[in-house]
Amino acid sequence: MTAAQADLQAQFLEMPDGLRIDRPEVADGAVIWRIAKDSKALDLNSSYSYLLWCRDFAGTSVVARGADGRPVGFITGYIRPSRPETLVVWQVAVDAAHRGRGLAAALLDGLTAQVAAGQAAAESALTSVETTIAPGNTASERLFTSYAERHGAPVEREVLFGAGAFPDGPHDPEVLYRIGPFGH
Repeated sequence: MTAAQADLQAQFLEMPDGLRIDRPEVADGAVIWRIAKDSKALDLNSSYSYLLWCRDFAGTSVVARGADGRPVGFITGYIRPSRPETLVVWQVAVDAAHRGRGLAAALLDGLTAQVAAGQAAAESALTSVETTIAPGNTASERLFTSYAERHGAPVEREVLFGAGAFPDGPHDPEVLYRIGPFGH
């Protein structure tokens, strides 16, 4: 483990036993793609996009690694260009064998702490998190509303993209969850 990885890990004491949080690497892209595919809940992007994500957005994404070093869960995110104080969480997935242990919540807390620390060094502040959730995805709804509760932040919801906005056929609407400002 590098010094940077040790610093990152030291911030996250709530990881389930035997797992550690880390930044994704390009070599993780194929496993992350498989976890997303196996989730059956996410819109699956191309395998190429997961490789690029691990290269270009590693600073705003995290993976959970098992004892063998392979990812068992991930969150991908990015800083919203028009709102640099906002982290957009793109996808969250945990391998089936590791669900039900609080891993997604630990990853989300870890990711926002990582991004906030990076922004503090850049003299800006993380004030909100955004994500979209399809209606009926109760696991994601619980993950993000409990995150807001833990961090004392309000949650606003509105339809970001209606079902008719998607050109590739039937798709549920995507509801924007805006969490923040923090410490409200």
